Amino acid sequence: MGLLVDGKWQDRWYDTDSTGGEFKRESARLRDWVVAPDAPLEGPQGQAAVPASADRFHLYVSLACPWAHRALIMRSLKGLKPLVGMSYTSPLMLEHGWSYLEEEGSSGDPINGVRYHHQLYTLTDPHYTGRVTVPALWDKQTGRIVNNESAELVRIFNDAFDSLTGNDLDFYPEDLRGEIDAINAEVYDKVNNGVYKTGFATRQEVYERHFTALFECLDSLERRLADSRYLAGEWLTEADIRLFTTLIRFDAVYFGHFKCNQRRIADYPNLSHYLRELYQWPGIAETCDLAHIKTHYYASQQTINPTAIVPVGPSLALDAPHDRERLPGQGIRRHA
Repeated sequence: MGLLVDGKWQDRWYDTDSTGGEFKRESARLRDWVVAPDAPLEGPQGQAAVPASADRFHLYVSLACPWAHRALIMRSLKGLKPLVGMSYTSPLMLEHGWSYLEEEGSSGDPINGVRYHHQLYTLTDPHYTGRVTVPALWDKQTGRIVNNESAELVRIFNDAFDSLTGNDLDFYPEDLRGEIDAINAEVYDKVNNGVYKTGFATRQEVYERHFTALFECLDSLERRLADSRYLAGEWLTEADIRLFTTLIRFDAVYFGHFKCNQRRIADYPNLSHYLRELYQWPGIAETCDLAHIKTHYYASQQTINPTAIVPVGPSLALDAPHDRERLPGQGIRRHA
């Protein structure tokens, strides 16, 4: 893990000494929007925007990263694969950060021909300062990263390309937005980012505080899913996609590697059946690569796992039957 300082790459782990043992995630900085072809060129918060069009954009991801995985799932479910190309990094994130070295398991980079992901950031801004993250949506027309915030890419993919694909599935229905936003805030803080705040903590009391919050939230989600098929009721929404990308990594990585070991997802009846239903949803399983996931965390994060040994297990049985049909609802809303 590293960062750019005035366009210069530095291989530097997180500075938890200055934060009292806390892991602090840096906010994404490249936040322009993509809008429908005939829409005003302005994002929802007044950001600059560019119009959607076929073959203009290319998505750079890691198959291991849960944040990038959100965008990959939306690209699949919204039928965007013919319109938005994709390159994925090597699972190894070593002294140069994410790489496109094909000999290490990357797809390579057919668009810009870079070897390292940080080079896309300096192509965008030669003096860029900040963490170098995935996903990143590249605009081939302007030659830059237009957006590197996964939550925003989920919403861009939700509607910007609909007139080009004819896919009007809506993962952020207007009447459910308040509920979805509240769920997202809780799940992000205590689960999505909570596993990192637990695993990257460097003081015992900090670790235990985030560990407790994580499992209190998982317990609450387990109770919620006893009577609700999806997090916002009978409809699959972006809230489910955002939780899924953490759940599928939990037993294989976070339980052991991040010391999140009070319970596995497999020990939660509702969460484990919910995880299997989402995995089996058409278009989602194909975005999941457990080999990349385990190799990345165990072999790259040598501050936590100095031997870089990648465990063989566990067996996740993601294709096993689930019981979610017992609850009403199976589907995705459509844009009005």
